[in-house]
Amino acid sequence: MHPFTASEVVLLTYDDIIFQARNRAYGAFDLRNRYRPTLSRALGLGVGLFLGALAAPTLYARFWPHEQINANQSMTEVTLTKLVEPPVEKPVVIPPAETAPAVNTVRNLPPVVMPEADVVEETLPPTTDQLQDATSGTETAQGTGDIDIIAAPEASTPTVVEKAVEAETKTEAPFLTVEQQPEYPGGMDALRTFLGKNLNYPRPAASAGVSGRVYVSFIVNTDGSLTDLNILKGIGFGCDEEALRVMRKMPNWRPGKQSGRAVRVKYNIPISFTLE
Repeated sequence: MHPFTASEVVLLTYDDIIFQARNRAYGAFDLRNRYRPTLSRALGLGVGLFLGALAAPTLYARFWPHEQINANQSMTEVTLTKLVEPPVEKPVVIPPAETAPAVNTVRNLPPVVMPEADVVEETLPPTTDQLQDATSGTETAQGTGDIDIIAAPEASTPTVVEKAVEAETKTEAPFLTVEQQPEYPGGMDALRTFLGKNLNYPRPAASAGVSGRVYVSFIVNTDGSLTDLNILKGIGFGCDEEALRVMRKMPNWRPGKQSGRAVRVKYNIPISFTLE
């Protein structure tokens, strides 16, 4: 193999290899050749500007020291003095005002046995005349007289109405079971006849096909009248109201009796509503 001399060796770059068979006068070849030197100069310039910006304050302080502000000269020494606290004044205690008693009082202490030589007028109990316009107390004092005396009302003779109210006795509680139960006049057959004639089937219950029993609770008084009518169990649709209406229309019952006397008795009856 024939060796090459130094003058015959040609170093080929990457751009030479790319543009070996292309037109180099177009401009792209020249741009690629200038790219690296331009990039290096731009990088160096940027680094230089950055370092210059960092060093600018130091250089400025070095070459123009007379414009620096001396911190020691701008500060002034301030001495703080402790404020003197005002003396605390003691609160003024106002003695309570002595008020005179509303009524006159006479000294009246419990009796103490003592020798006759030690007995003085102050130790003697008050007389009846002294207690007439005064009351007993530990000390003798003159009262102000500012007191409202509440006198008890005079007893008056009760009127006829007041006597009647006093004589009225409380209504006794109704019995649940008695020796003789209350009864409708004529018995149960007469009661069924009365209900059959007076009981009307409510239209809402008939339209809905509702039937059943309504249980009514009431009290038979000593005169046979019916009071305190209540529905214990109803079926609705107007049947409960109709049952109460018929019960209020009933005549007086025979009252129940206990020990031979008429008493109030609580009674329950069922009223049937049946569709035919």
